[in-house]
Amino acid sequence: MKILLISPTEKGIGGVAQHVQGLSQFLTNQNHKVDIISSENTFTIPVKGLKNPSFMLSSFLKTRSMKGNDVVHAHNIPSALAMKKTSGKKVLSLHGIYSKQITALHGKIYSNISKNYEDKALKWADVVTGVSKEVCDYYSKNGFDVKHVPNAIDLNSFPKKATKRFENQIIYAGRLSKEKGIDVLLDTARRLPPEYNLLIAGIGPEEEKVRNVANSKANVHYLGYQSKQNTISLIRGSDLLIQPSLMEGISSTLLEAMGCGTCIIASNVGGNMEIIQNEKNGVLIEPNNVEKMLDKISNLLLENEKRVAMSAEGLKTAIKYDWKQVGKLYLDIYESIFH
Repeated sequence: MKILLISPTEKGIGGVAQHVQGLSQFLTNQNHKVDIISSENTFTIPVKGLKNPSFMLSSFLKTRSMKGNDVVHAHNIPSALAMKKTSGKKVLSLHGIYSKQITALHGKIYSNISKNYEDKALKWADVVTGVSKEVCDYYSKNGFDVKHVPNAIDLNSFPKKATKRFENQIIYAGRLSKEKGIDVLLDTARRLPPEYNLLIAGIGPEEEKVRNVANSKANVHYLGYQSKQNTISLIRGSDLLIQPSLMEGISSTLLEAMGCGTCIIASNVGGNMEIIQNEKNGVLIEPNNVEKMLDKISNLLLENEKRVAMSAEGLKTAIKYDWKQVGKLYLDIYESIFH
C-alpha cells in the first residue's frame, strides 16, 4: 500500500512524534511505501498559538494536489484538514482530547472554536482511532465510533547503554509545557533533598523556568533537547522516572521507562491509569501533589527491592505495547476500509 502520514510533528521526543516515527518504521519494514507531511517539512509559524493553525493551512495546500495514496493517516485534529482533501481512504488518530488540551493551553474562548472544528474533523475520516480508552470513551459519548489503538514502542531499537551520572538519579523526559505538570516538577525540584539528583530532558515553552531552577539548585540538571537514543540511555541509567502530567494519553515515555526496567511515579490521569497498576508496575499519585511526589521519591529510592520488583512488572507491561503487536492493529484497520 501507499500510505501518507500527516502529523504536526515527526521528530523529537514528544508522544505524537514518537508514534509517527514508530508507525512509519513498522510500515516500511512491512514493505509499504510511506510518505510523511509534518511541520519539519512544511511551513509553520514557530510562535505559540500560531504553529498548529499555520500547519493546518500549509499542509492543506501541500496535499491538495497529491494523488495515488491508498491510505491517508492523519494524527491529531490539526492534521485533519489536509487529510480531508487528499486522495485515499482516511484514518484519523487522536492522541488526546483536543478541545480539553486547547482549554488548558489557551483558555475557554479558543476551546469553543476548537470543539466545533473537532466535531467536523472526525466526520471527515473513514475510521477514527484513539490512543487511550479515555480518548475513545470521550468521543464515543459524543456520538463517534472510535477504535482503540494504543501508543507503542520498538523495544528492539532501544540502546543497551545506561547513562548513570549520579547515585539516586531521577529523570523527567518530555515536553516542557504546562499540561505536562512542569510547575509541579519544578516545585518538586526546588525541595528535592541534596542527595538526590534530578535530570530534566526536553524542550518547550516553559524552558526558561526550568533553566532558572537548574541554575539555582546544584542537584537539578537541565539537559535540553536529547536524541531518542540518548534519552533512552538516560532513562535506563536512572533509578526513577517521574511524570507529573495534568493530562496524558498513552505516554510513550512511560512505556519506554518500563521497557528500560526503570521504576515510574506518574500522575493518575488519562492513559497513565491504563498502563500503570498502582504499586504493582509503578506508582500513581494525584496530579498537583508535590508532597506526595517527594514522599514517593524518597520511599522508592530507599526501598530497593520494591523498586526492582515494580521495574520487572513494568517490563512485562511494555512487551504488550511493542510495535509488532500494535502495528498489526493499524494494518487490520487499513485493510478493513477496503472491504
